Amino acid sequence: MLTRTKIEQVIANALEEDAPWGDLTVELTIPEGLGMTAQLVAREPGVFAGGALVRETFRHTDPRIEVRELAADGTRFAAGDTLGVIEGPARGILTGERVALNLAQRMSGIATLTAQFVAEVAHTPARIADTRKTTPGLRALEKYAVHVGGGSNHRFGLSDAIMVKDNHLAALGAVDEASTTRALQGLRDRAGHTTSIIVEVDRLDQVAAVLEAGVTGILLDNFANADLVRAVAQIGDRAIAEASGGVSLETVRGIAETGVDVISVGLLTHGARALDLGLDAS
Repeated sequence: MLTRTKIEQVIANALEEDAPWGDLTVELTIPEGLGMTAQLVAREPGVFAGGALVRETFRHTDPRIEVRELAADGTRFAAGDTLGVIEGPARGILTGERVALNLAQRMSGIATLTAQFVAEVAHTPARIADTRKTTPGLRALEKYAVHVGGGSNHRFGLSDAIMVKDNHLAALGAVDEASTTRALQGLRDRAGHTTSIIVEVDRLDQVAAVLEAGVTGILLDNFANADLVRAVAQIGDRAIAEASGGVSLETVRGIAETGVDVISVGLLTHGARALDLGLDAS
């Protein structure tokens, strides 16, 4: 999902945004030919992600820059750990510093938060999944960071799978159990057998009609844990049971213990704090 083409596109856009007409400070203060060495240092503990973007940023600013001893994505680190060494022309390193740090901090923050959620449910079969609540233009990076942190990727976008929500059902004229089942069966027939169909419900009494249509998964939105237990028992092995809505580190363990298969967490991407990383010249 995180292709070289996507990495190059993101880096090119970020550098164009940050230095559209060059780096004025560097050009007027740093002599041509001056070299430097800098360490990528963690200011706090976490899980590293975004190494390929660090390398690509400095390759763009000056291909002579060497990135050595770079931590592998998924590496857990402590405050004070050195995560990589950047060596080469000072102008290129200083110009690329902020872009490289912004991306590594953002991705490492997502990976770190995801790892915390995954640890909370490790004693259950439940999977932690992301959502489409991502930064526009950075979805591939952010979903990759979720994967690095041990989470699962939900659908990448609207083209990947069918997810029917309450407004979709209203548009289809689904006003009761029978009309809901008919609408979803018609949708399933049009979609074909290879396409996943997930249907969101927000009440326990909606589950039966959705199950009858033979969908792939049922998203139980903002259910109380007691109702999740009942819904999981009702669904059985007829569909994937997914919980979503307002999930936090404080609540995810209890949700997982209801027996759901998947817990989708928008907070992984829209609520992750950028991790504190720095570039220290030596």
